Amino acid sequence: MSTAVQTRTREPEIILNALAHRVPHLITDTEPTLWDREIALLLRDNSVMTRDTAERLLGQAIAYTITAMERKDVDMGVGYTVDVAVHALILDTPLYFALCDEYNGGRYKHHAPLIQRRCDGTVTRTADILRGNGFAVDDELWDMDAAECSPCDNKVPDSH
Repeated sequence: MSTAVQTRTREPEIILNALAHRVPHLITDTEPTLWDREIALLLRDNSVMTRDTAERLLGQAIAYTITAMERKDVDMGVGYTVDVAVHALILDTPLYFALCDEYNGGRYKHHAPLIQRRCDGTVTRTADILRGNGFAVDDELWDMDAAECSPCDNKVPDSH
């Protein structure tokens, strides 16, 4: 295991909401938890997405991000489908910084995409890595992009 702090839980909603003390200004009456906030952002930016799909995607994005922080030694990457939620998480920079601070030893975890997608089985392997790291894997979401894999570049230091 790397120097990242391993979470005590493997429940993405709990992992995200545990950051509330770091970013209390992000919590509002309409989005009373950080989970609710991220779901609202996904729904805002993807008008055809249902709440159920947004929750499934966000759960997988958190599982992926936490595993990338905990397993720096492993080449991982997501397909387009889960990447929608990974990008939403990263773009909410106060929350993403808090996530990195809490679970990546205080270091920023870079997101360094390649221009071309790698069609080398990375998405399928990543789903297996998440499962091996104790997270529930939504196989339907990961299988959608199994053939057209990840754009993540594992050569940039501390990146995913």
